Amino acid sequence: MKVSVIGAGHVGENTARRIAEKELAEEVALVDIVEGMPQGKSLDMWESAPVEGFDTHLFGANGYEETAGSAVTVITAGLARKPGMSRDDLLAKNTEIITEVVENVVKHSL
Repeated sequence: MKVSVIGAGHVGENTARRIAEKELAEEVALVDIVEGMPQGKSLDMWESAPVEGFDTHLFGANGYEETAGSAVTVITAGLARKPGMSRDDLLAKNTEIITEVVENVVKHSL
């Protein structure tokens, strides 16, 4: 089984790590729009596999094509509240982000 985690911030990284460590999937795809970040984080986790005692394959990507074939998709992507940003502004921006993520996941994963 393959699981995709969209959003490679602290929550996404830890979600991917726990899924891998508990071997809840054979593969974990960590996806984020920041170039190189999901690749680096997933490589760090994958290289710790022999020490931590799991063999779940982790990999990072910047595109949704890598989510193809996922049985489960976990979305942790979103924007943190910035100084001067109202809660309504935060809600509007995160609504945009989630809408885009869901559209891309549906397009590539189903």
